[in-house]
Amino acid sequence: MPGNPTDDSEPLPASRIMPGPADLRQYPAHNLVAWQPQGVLDDQLLDEIGEWLCHIEKASAPLKRFVDFSRLTSVAVRTNHVFAFARKRAEQFAGVTPVKSALFSEDWVGFGIARLYESLMKETPIDARAFRDRANGSRLAGCAGGDFETRR
Repeated sequence: MPGNPTDDSEPLPASRIMPGPADLRQYPAHNLVAWQPQGVLDDQLLDEIGEWLCHIEKASAPLKRFVDFSRLTSVAVRTNHVFAFARKRAEQFAGVTPVKSALFSEDWVGFGIARLYESLMKETPIDARAFRDRANGSRLAGCAGGDFETRR
């Protein structure tokens, strides 16, 4: 509650809706874009994430990314598709300024996919990190307060 001396919560950073997939927000003060995909994480949704990233990279200087998997209903992506996706992302991003990507999932299967992607992106300009704790993920992505609004 504002004005309450016992309320030590920080206000959420200002964001704006971006064109693109639903639930895509930009946090200009943090040079950050956040997305909360919904439904089933399958090969098609993973490809949509890749298309979204390519669009973001062509439109502006590299932005930090935060992908929040908390609204996924299930994970059905094929492992070999994750490998192909990572290889394609590394090729598409070659030679570009390094960028941080935080991947958040409380679900163990989603987290496992995020960790696989993190390991595949080692030695590339994409510093991908998987998190099961939203605050740690948002701190890596650049929100000093440790959290921001991806939930609605």
